[in-house]
Amino acid sequence: MNHLRYTAFIVLLVASVSCKKDFLQRDPGVAITEDKVFEDPLLAYRFADNTYNYLLDDYGRLSVNQAYKGNTSQFSDESILADAITAHGVLTMNQGKFLDDASSDVGRVYTRMYQGIRNANIMLSRVDSVPDAPAIFNASLVKAQQFFLRAFFYFELVKRFGGVILLDKPLSSKDELDLPRNTYEETVAFILKDLQEAEALLSTETWQSIYNPDNGWNAQNNNRASVGAVKALRGRLLLLDASPLHNAANAAAKWKKAADAARSIMDMGKFGLHATYSTLLNQPTSPEYIMIKVRPARSGNGNFMGDNIIPPSFGGAQGIVSPTQNHVDLYEMTNGLPITDPASGYNLQDPYKNRDPRFNANIIYNDGTWQGRKVEMWYVKNADGSTTYGRDYQPGSNSYTRSRYYVKKLWPESIKGGQSTSAILNFIFFRYGEVLLNYAEALNESDGPVTEVYTAINQIRTRAGMPNIPAGLTKEQMRQRIHNERAVELAFEEFRWWDLLRWKKAKEVITKTMNGMDVEKKGTTFIYNVTPLAGVYQRIFEDHMYLYPIPRNEIFKSNGKLTQNLGW
Repeated sequence: MNHLRYTAFIVLLVASVSCKKDFLQRDPGVAITEDKVFEDPLLAYRFADNTYNYLLDDYGRLSVNQAYKGNTSQFSDESILADAITAHGVLTMNQGKFLDDASSDVGRVYTRMYQGIRNANIMLSRVDSVPDAPAIFNASLVKAQQFFLRAFFYFELVKRFGGVILLDKPLSSKDELDLPRNTYEETVAFILKDLQEAEALLSTETWQSIYNPDNGWNAQNNNRASVGAVKALRGRLLLLDASPLHNAANAAAKWKKAADAARSIMDMGKFGLHATYSTLLNQPTSPEYIMIKVRPARSGNGNFMGDNIIPPSFGGAQGIVSPTQNHVDLYEMTNGLPITDPASGYNLQDPYKNRDPRFNANIIYNDGTWQGRKVEMWYVKNADGSTTYGRDYQPGSNSYTRSRYYVKKLWPESIKGGQSTSAILNFIFFRYGEVLLNYAEALNESDGPVTEVYTAINQIRTRAGMPNIPAGLTKEQMRQRIHNERAVELAFEEFRWWDLLRWKKAKEVITKTMNGMDVEKKGTTFIYNVTPLAGVYQRIFEDHMYLYPIPRNEIFKSNGKLTQNLGW
């Protein structure tokens, strides 16, 4: 547990609490002692806010060289990382090398979550000693946020590792630092207790015009921990606990708890679906947002957009998030039938016609229109034996798609590569659409495909412009429809990998051949053929990989106290 040993000096900011447009913004500061921090309500408040900085809060975050590249979508069947180099934190996971130093979703997340837990624990241990200053510091609401954040950090750990070391206080040099893991059940119970503490405070405390239980936080403090966020995290945890990974006996009572947790959010009457699916991630506020990461608008100059999403042909440096054909094939036809159904009307030689509107919202494809022109992901075989490639597909460069698709959902059309034009692209922690899907899944597993299951999932489909789920489905048929609905509705929002793990379907799904689309242009027409992607983009997955390994360095320095997950 050496990563929990910190110095007594803390770099803190000396900025006005009123500067809250981004309440997590860190300003240049100075090193001061911990005691001095908690003698000053302003500094103590900023210390508390710093706990938010340890959350995982963007769609690109895995690369050890460029922190804005690599996401868990690229572990799954949803997309690939075109620039398949080890440093981006994806390739080693695809190869089953979870213990490799480049597998940052293992080692770096483990460390980062415990750093956040320590920050929360320090704040909780010192909050009652902060001098009374009602204008800038409310101890009860600070406690509530720290309980919520600590629960969130432990949720990130339990979904990766199972049971982990539980700490409810900051460790000092006098404490035993080599500690054993708690069980999975103890870890879940700890998280639920923290959420209960947070909800109790958030449900009763009022702080001037800044917070009240009925309306939540004022506009300047929006997207802090709230009753809705607490309930959403509890619902996500209980869904994990009810799923096959942790519920081998398929106990209906666990599913019922997860359904009730989701229902409690629906019954709040505070949230609803955003009117238009295609602009869901691009709003300053939305009735669908339960909790988002507050950040400025993004431009196409480098970083996440310009050096990860946008290819050179559109002015960027790299467009390396390539959706797979495996993912594309999950989008139904507009008549509600899967493309594998002979009655669906699907035609491989006109593959993008009459597809679920969410396909057009999420995916950029050949001959579609984007930023005022046709997208060119084809090749032409010339009479002299040479080959000409469309400007958006260059097989000799890893800066372009490998699958013949780009991600539209994470690329607002107004953002031009290499330019300062900008738009909002929010990272969503929790949204109401997920809650409806969680409810439908859990209730179907506990009670079967009852009316309320149809109602919840059909709300999602109606917003998307899709027909209702057909009546008369069996529980197993409804399960498949819900699983598919999650894959489409929540695409590229950091869900697919975790869903496949908790369903214990990863070995079945991601070891299948990862495919792209071959597009040959002949005259004014195109010839489409599904084609396997190169070997470097295929995945390895074994049964022991459903839980991540505890980082090797943590095992080595624990003096035999930490046990490793089976198979690692």
